[in-house]
Amino acid sequence: MMVRDIAELKVGDAVVHIDHGIGRYQGLTTIDTPEGGAEFLELEYKNGAKLFVPVANLHLISRYAGADPANAPLHTLGRGDWEKAKRKAAEEVRDTAVELLHLYALRQSRTGNAFTFSAKDYQAFAEGFPFEETPDQATAIAAVIHDMTTAKSMDRLVCGDVGFGKTEVALRAAFIAAMAGRQTAVLCPTTLLAEQHAATFRDRFADWPVTIAELSRFRTGKETTRTIEGLADGSVDIVIGTHKLLSEKVQFKNLGLIIIDEEHRFGVRQKEQLRRLRAEVDVLTLTATPIPRTLSMSLEGIRDFSVIATAPEKRLSVKTFVHAEEDGLIREAVLRELKRGGQVYFLHNEVETIENRRERLARLVPEARIVVAHGQMSERELERVMREFYQQRFNVLLCTTIIETGIDVPTANTIVIARADKFGLAQLHQLRGRVGRSHHQAYAYLLTPPDGAYTKDAQKRLEAIQSMEELGSGFYLAMHDLEIRGAGEVLGEHQSGEIAEVGFEIYNRMLMNAVKALKRGESIDPEAPLATTTEINLHAPALLPSSYVPDVARRLAVYKELASAEHRAEIESITEDLVDRYGKMPDAAARLAAIHNLRLKCEKAGIRKIDAGSSATVITFSPTTSVKPENLIRTLQSRKNARMAGPEKLRFEGGKEKPEDRLQFVSEVLADLMG
Repeated sequence: MMVRDIAELKVGDAVVHIDHGIGRYQGLTTIDTPEGGAEFLELEYKNGAKLFVPVANLHLISRYAGADPANAPLHTLGRGDWEKAKRKAAEEVRDTAVELLHLYALRQSRTGNAFTFSAKDYQAFAEGFPFEETPDQATAIAAVIHDMTTAKSMDRLVCGDVGFGKTEVALRAAFIAAMAGRQTAVLCPTTLLAEQHAATFRDRFADWPVTIAELSRFRTGKETTRTIEGLADGSVDIVIGTHKLLSEKVQFKNLGLIIIDEEHRFGVRQKEQLRRLRAEVDVLTLTATPIPRTLSMSLEGIRDFSVIATAPEKRLSVKTFVHAEEDGLIREAVLRELKRGGQVYFLHNEVETIENRRERLARLVPEARIVVAHGQMSERELERVMREFYQQRFNVLLCTTIIETGIDVPTANTIVIARADKFGLAQLHQLRGRVGRSHHQAYAYLLTPPDGAYTKDAQKRLEAIQSMEELGSGFYLAMHDLEIRGAGEVLGEHQSGEIAEVGFEIYNRMLMNAVKALKRGESIDPEAPLATTTEINLHAPALLPSSYVPDVARRLAVYKELASAEHRAEIESITEDLVDRYGKMPDAAARLAAIHNLRLKCEKAGIRKIDAGSSATVITFSPTTSVKPENLIRTLQSRKNARMAGPEKLRFEGGKEKPEDRLQFVSEVLADLMG
């Protein structure tokens, strides 16, 4: 039974979402056939029925992400729902592909900033970094330098946990831009983060002739005017600011680099403004937990991507507890931190009732010195509160999510988050990252309503954040977020498009196919959005015998790698690895590799099926075949046993006995057809 479109496979007990309903992965099964046996992926339904998928079709099986399994759309065989969903997704893909190609074309046609800098000066600046670079950090810095010194405009996402050294990557990039005489804009989501970045940049650039300015609501009107004038006349080299940087009043004389910190905190329209600049300037995006759309674009290669997952030395992971809110628990958590001389963040995200919470906390923990901070306070008052908390005049900061980014207080190592069920996964991860910035053990208490009244999605987010305590887990939490929320449209304002219907991987495969087709100057057919795979039957075993590759999981992986290979070099690399690991390939395994090499030629020629038996060989063309009519006529004239068996089939009477001879014959015919 041939299954052409399968939307999900999760190994183990997890659900398999396919055209036909819900099933469970059982393993690989060898089924005896007249030709000597073939391997199939075995899926079993809840009702006991089984489905066997040929290993040649494994590239059509992908892990479903786009909605949680409980709400994943199921499509019943014969009703056409799946075809309709694919068609709608294909139409969206076509529009997205056109816009992507336009963006690609702009970036390719406009020569980017190939920055040049002195290696000696760069080394001197790098030595100002007071810590040892982690391996991931060094790799990310090297990738950014490579991007900036080539002529193509950079658009790189650096994903790393809070405190893992993303800012140092930004500092090195800004240094290279400044030394090349270009301006840098650092865009921050909050005034507090802008303030902290400004202090960090001024500290690191203190010994260099670089002018740094800040543009935020903490600055006076005169300071703001002076900064805007400095950007226009080129006297300001690096500007650090909030969304004010996107104002029409702000004009740059020679902008070369934009650094976006915590992209998920900006609105879609703000990011669209930035996207229009991406064709002209280098863009570096820093984030701990990328939004699903950004992550999906990065995973698919639409944007360059670096992950910093190595924890700094002596850093401990934050112990995380999810618990119903209780006075006893709050008192115990706060007192434990105060007794060791530390400080506590208590997050209460409702300005209207924050004073009531302060009174309750004061009664509950009279030993604490409590101060309140929220976004509705005046700039000067907020600045004063934060400074006094940093100087340890207070040991409990009762606040809103204003502390989500930018506050670095090494002595604050406990955070209590009230109504944690109301926060997104990225927010929870960011908030938890406010503690544990030193070598002390840190704690995060995520409090939920005592009556347990919160949604299933909230429960999943809390379970995910609790299970992902390890340092460097931000990237994996973003993958969870991708599954819980869906990926959204790759471009445009909608945070959920057709991706949920067909699944993240299939959508992106369709998008990549559409981009390739448009690059070749071909039209996109919404009726057939996925490239057809050539079915090749030699009537002989073509598999990895269990005696050759005993491990089922490894066999399954090799089958999928071969089925997904798009170039001959990939197949050669897979076979070399097999020979290196397991020794000389048996005939059935060598035949499997040869069939996949033949498949690549057939897909290029637009051939849908080859059936090569001992009595005849039949080649079936697809409607969009690239075989020229004159080549087909020449083949029919030169081979006496050839004839057309219908408009799409070429038949050769009299087959070959040996499978290898059949392969050779088919290769020769293909060479004739392709001219």
